Amino acid sequence: MSTVTAVPLQPVKRAYVLWLVAGLLIALVAGVALARAGDTGIITTPSGLRYKVLKAGDTKGPSPTNADVTLVNYEGRLLDGTVFDKSQQPTPLPVSGVVPGFSEGLKLMHKGGKYRLWIKPELGYGERSTGPIPPNSTLVFDVELQDFIPEATLRQLQMQQQMMGGMPGGGMPGMPGGAPGGR
Repeated sequence: MSTVTAVPLQPVKRAYVLWLVAGLLIALVAGVALARAGDTGIITTPSGLRYKVLKAGDTKGPSPTNADVTLVNYEGRLLDGTVFDKSQQPTPLPVSGVVPGFSEGLKLMHKGGKYRLWIKPELGYGERSTGPIPPNSTLVFDVELQDFIPEATLRQLQMQQQMMGGMPGGGMPGMPGGAPGGR
């Protein structure tokens, strides 16, 4: 039978233990701070569009498609904060008629929603310089989606409005003064 000989351990200085505990606490606090910093709510799509939902809107309703025209308020800035475009009132924009990153962002939104979009150059104007926008610029847009309708419906409404506007009094056919009961 073998005998095991125990070797006594040398005592550890109390200061070493305190430094070890302090280091572990610092590492834990730093880890929590980094985890919270990463929780910004910014989402990146497979194309590279980055966005943050500032206000969700009617998430039970549909989102715009390429066949729709949206009514939006927006502000466009460069990364340095320079504003290059801003709507003065709700502005109609066809989903398929804007830069790809803006179009992709609109299709993610719901009525009443407000998003911040970071559009990388490949989804914006790329290497082109456009007005105050330098080449290879990342664009930052705050977009509020008021409403949207199919583009075909908008065209039909515009045609009806043109027909109504071409009549005396600007109203309905067959009615004096253009309005029911008018003279």
